[in-house]
Amino acid sequence: MAATTISLTQVTSAQRRTLIAAALGWLLDGFDVMLYALVITAIVAEFGISKATAGKLATLTLLASGIGGVFFGFVADRIGRTKALMLSILTYSLCSFASGLATSVAMLAACRFILGLGMGGEWNTGATLVAESWPTELRAKAISMMQSTWALGYAAAALVSGIVLRYSNWRMVFFVGVLPALVVFWIRKDVPESEMWLARKPGTTIAPEVRFSEIFSRPYAKTTMALLCMNFFGMFAWWGLFTWIPSYLQLPLSKGGRGFDVSLMTIMLVALNLTGMFPGYGTFGWVADKLGRKKSCVLYTLLASLLVLLYARATDPRTLLLLGTPVAFFATGFFSGSGIIGSEVYPTRIRARALGFTYNGARTISSIAPTVIGYFGQKYGLGSAFYLCSASLFLSMLCATQLPETKGKILE
Repeated sequence: MAATTISLTQVTSAQRRTLIAAALGWLLDGFDVMLYALVITAIVAEFGISKATAGKLATLTLLASGIGGVFFGFVADRIGRTKALMLSILTYSLCSFASGLATSVAMLAACRFILGLGMGGEWNTGATLVAESWPTELRAKAISMMQSTWALGYAAAALVSGIVLRYSNWRMVFFVGVLPALVVFWIRKDVPESEMWLARKPGTTIAPEVRFSEIFSRPYAKTTMALLCMNFFGMFAWWGLFTWIPSYLQLPLSKGGRGFDVSLMTIMLVALNLTGMFPGYGTFGWVADKLGRKKSCVLYTLLASLLVLLYARATDPRTLLLLGTPVAFFATGFFSGSGIIGSEVYPTRIRARALGFTYNGARTISSIAPTVIGYFGQKYGLGSAFYLCSASLFLSMLCATQLPETKGKILE
């Protein structure tokens, strides 16, 4: 206990501001991105499209997020973490607003694609900034706290969409998504750049030549592939599950859903985020400091795989609510491990782009998930389609067994 107290006293106001900035960016990223999942039913009705087509729009956003993650990783390594963070937030905020102006599926697709670029860039720039700014003893906890705010963003999106859809339409839901752009003004004014990056930025005497291919060479190659594959299978399950859960809860039984009204669906989603995702993300750092990074990732993905099987078979609201919490806890919590391990494996000169590739590159590959689950949901019912998510989480667990243990690593 005493060691933890001493470590906490080392945190400066500047370090707190970096965590708040990264956490707010990720919270609002989750808010803007998940608005789409919450209005899919309304969009399908207005444009007369199928579940598979609606899934393709979500797939397009995820595809772009991978491109954005790698792109903004290069930007962050070149011009700085805070500048890249601001650019990513502006991108997804403005494109959320533009989504509400869409008059065709093609226009909406274009908006969601560009939004995905910003969505992909926020995570790795924010995680890198926190990792480079916080003390070694608190790094895992800080990144987990940052990661946990995604759940708050999803919960806020559920609340906003539930309220707005009661009085207006899906377009107004997207218009609310422009508000995160205001955070950029505060970041520009009060959030300092990473001192570690400043000391090693391009142009300084100690900055070596940087090649992106370095992450595929020794000693990083095995970790790069293990992180990429763990994230891919985990994200396939996550996006396949959580993109379609709102529709799954709302659709009538005859269409493979559970037939709940919008109010009950909103309550269940808020509860799922606040009691499941939020503590799942947030407590992972504490678990990882106790058990180690690798064992924690293996444990979380294995339990998530088993719990999703049970969730897919549940029918009544109480059981879905009770199972939804641990499903969300374990199926999302292990993603904090990706940021922690990635930050501790790669050196400063390639850290942002390495995290961008292993996390958002996985999102690019997993972008097929909403389409695949939408297709199988159309054919067999969404409950049956969720079995694929369970299998994917099990594969994620197998990949996690190949990760290195990085607890206590001093950043280079």
